[in-house]
Amino acid sequence: MSIKRIDTNKLMSKAVVHGNTVYLSGLTASDRSQDVKGQCQQILDGIDHYLAEAGTDKSKLLSAQIWLTDIGTWADMNEVWMAWIDPANPPARATVEAPLAAEGLSIEIMVTAAI
Repeated sequence: MSIKRIDTNKLMSKAVVHGNTVYLSGLTASDRSQDVKGQCQQILDGIDHYLAEAGTDKSKLLSAQIWLTDIGTWADMNEVWMAWIDPANPPARATVEAPLAAEGLSIEIMVTAAI
């Protein structure tokens, strides 16, 4: 099977398509001045973009991993997530609290989807 890499740099690819599956890297917000809701929305917009580039959409999400720097913001993040997710096709999901790689980041999300 062929492997298609999307938006690749020396460190990683933002998305990798193998067979009928697309794997997105952990995405973070570009505007770190926003709160967790704003950062979450930026990330979800990015997920929509990369899924479309891979030939799929959020209705085909298989799994999601979410990292929050403060688990106390879970309800705020979840409000944005619930407004975005396809309610008929929710993925398997895990959310944990963890320090993130860059200052100012509140959230990172990584998803896998079928094509």
